[in-house]
Amino acid sequence: MSTTVVFGASGQLGQCLRHVSQERAIGDIIFPAEDQANILDTDKLRTVFEQHKPAYCINCAAYTAVDKAEDEVELARKINKEGAENLARLCGEYGTTLIHISTDFVFAGTSNQPLVETDAAEPISVYGLTKLEGEQVIPTHTEHYFILRTSWLYSEYANNFVKTMLKLGQEREELRIIWDQVGTPTYAIDLAGCILTIIESKNQQYGLYHYSNEGVTSWYDFATAIFELSNTVVRTVPIRTSEYPTKATRPAFSVMDKTKAKTNLGVAVPHWRESLKVCLSRL
Repeated sequence: MSTTVVFGASGQLGQCLRHVSQERAIGDIIFPAEDQANILDTDKLRTVFEQHKPAYCINCAAYTAVDKAEDEVELARKINKEGAENLARLCGEYGTTLIHISTDFVFAGTSNQPLVETDAAEPISVYGLTKLEGEQVIPTHTEHYFILRTSWLYSEYANNFVKTMLKLGQEREELRIIWDQVGTPTYAIDLAGCILTIIESKNQQYGLYHYSNEGVTSWYDFATAIFELSNTVVRTVPIRTSEYPTKATRPAFSVMDKTKAKTNLGVAVPHWRESLKVCLSRL
């Protein structure tokens, strides 16, 4: 397999890509440190491309602090739009295929049907807007790209909802959790597997794809499942979004249809509850 370079290698998905690539014994995959491969530093990026001449570039780097983004608009835009553009430009120049990670936050959350790739993207937060701008700028520099929108990412690595719930479940007798935001948790190990399958199969059905686990749940039901499957005893109370105000507005409904990914990319998509069991067993 030709060389693959992962940007944002120290983040949750970057660590999952490292894990899965080792499990699959995939060589020629480079995980440069951020100070060597900051997506805003065009000189260093060019050095990486010149040194490795990658066949694939995976962009896991992003500004993901959803609430802080409302105040740090320019920084969020720099990372999520300009960073993506920097990579796309170099990918076009070096003949590299870009695999870029995006988000369900590009949607308004007003639908009640599983979202397909052609549905209108109408972000309701700065984070969602800047991620959409990143998606939109990529095709202006390269035709060889896969954009994967995902949702509710968790794993054994970094900070995420599952690890937070396990910690709070040990510390508190009662937790109040939102029940009127509906979506699909995604085990980042599964997403990493999808990305590496694209590379290993040399798939050329480029474009925009949705990838999360299968099924539908609320944050409340997700938390309840975490406690049930981990044998954590804690009382959970369902609350409305209005009872837990945040600076950024979240989509109320972000369930994505994975038909295109399953058909074109040939990837298996496990149910969220089965993947949660795997993650909890590893934790």
